[in-house]
Amino acid sequence: MSLTSKSEGARPSRRQFIKTSAAAAGGLAGAWSKLPAVHAAGSDMIRIGLIGCGDRGTGAVDNAFEAAPGVQLVAMGDVFEDRLEESLAFLSKKSPDKVDVPEARRFIGFDAVEKVLASDANYIILTTPPGFRSTHLKAAVAAGKNIFSEKPVAVDGPGIRTVLEAYDEANRKGLAIGVGTQRRHQTGYLETMKRLQDGAIGRIVGGRVYWNQGSIWVHPRQADWTDMQYQLRNWYYFTWICGDHIVEQHVHNLDVANWALGTHPASAVGLGGRQVRTGPDYGNIYDHFAINYEYEGGVHIASYCRQIPDCQNDVSEAFVGTKGFCQANRYMITGENSWKLPGKDNKPYVQEHTDLIAAIRAGKPYNELKQVAESSLTAILGRMAAYTGQLVTWEQALNSKEELLPPQLDWNAPLAVAPVAMPGTTQLV
Repeated sequence: MSLTSKSEGARPSRRQFIKTSAAAAGGLAGAWSKLPAVHAAGSDMIRIGLIGCGDRGTGAVDNAFEAAPGVQLVAMGDVFEDRLEESLAFLSKKSPDKVDVPEARRFIGFDAVEKVLASDANYIILTTPPGFRSTHLKAAVAAGKNIFSEKPVAVDGPGIRTVLEAYDEANRKGLAIGVGTQRRHQTGYLETMKRLQDGAIGRIVGGRVYWNQGSIWVHPRQADWTDMQYQLRNWYYFTWICGDHIVEQHVHNLDVANWALGTHPASAVGLGGRQVRTGPDYGNIYDHFAINYEYEGGVHIASYCRQIPDCQNDVSEAFVGTKGFCQANRYMITGENSWKLPGKDNKPYVQEHTDLIAAIRAGKPYNELKQVAESSLTAILGRMAAYTGQLVTWEQALNSKEELLPPQLDWNAPLAVAPVAMPGTTQLV
């Protein structure tokens, strides 16, 4: 499997993208009915293969250990040996009885993904930087593995099309796929969304979603680092591997908007730029975005995300309806049907693994990939609108030919940083 392979596929329409036919649903159920349920005993234990051993990957394995009995880490892969060893040391110390990763199942380099997939792991955790996610999903599905993938699932239109093909293939094979939009497994959000879908605030006529926070980590370049080493160590600051923070981070809030409205936007127009993070250490991503998403029926969602220190921070989602108002992140509705979550919340980072593992063991259909592909493309759509300064439609984003992953992954070849996007100059591809 080549990390650079992408599937161009057909040019799907918006209607085709969201359509779920009864025949497809029947085919999925049929595929699953032919597979044996997985039980937590002997060779049927949930065996984790971790691809991407940074903090999120390490945390995901730790969450899976807590989520269910009969779970064991058996293989690990990363491009950096120090990241793998740090992850292994942490997990071995915290859960020594759940880690069995001898040196022969520790894989380093760009081909580590193929080696982990060739192991007997049956529960693959994909937590590399997002630029690799679509090709890793494709490879894991081709290998017949159940998958937990972090979000976003792609950083460009070609990647989304690859993911949609993987979604269909996973359904045909009866594979289970969970994706790290943990709000969809969080008691407060689930109860709130159920009420929105039951009409608690009437017809939703508008809303806003925010992820405004301070600055994040940066690793100064070391003298012996090649271009590839430097960019991978600082993956968050390069659009080809991160997608920009609207895609990597704000996708959570955009997913809530799509969830509440039951669909994805038709178009977006917006702005953004680099006002504070302007130096070369910060690659080529923006530090702020403001996007106006338009959904069917003229419903507008205002989207703001920012990573600038010493400012007012806010990570939230809110919706206005004909009968009331919902502050989703506070699990609260005001108006004709006022309500607030009465009990305690759960641990969503653990619950998303609990739900996925339970579905695998029961042999039940479970595939979150398409809904998160929609949310990822919603974020990509907003980035494209801000980068170009143009109104961009859903079809334009989905059918874009802009492929961000470099054509060759080479540790020593020069890897130029793409120019910072300039609205009014940067072209829509």
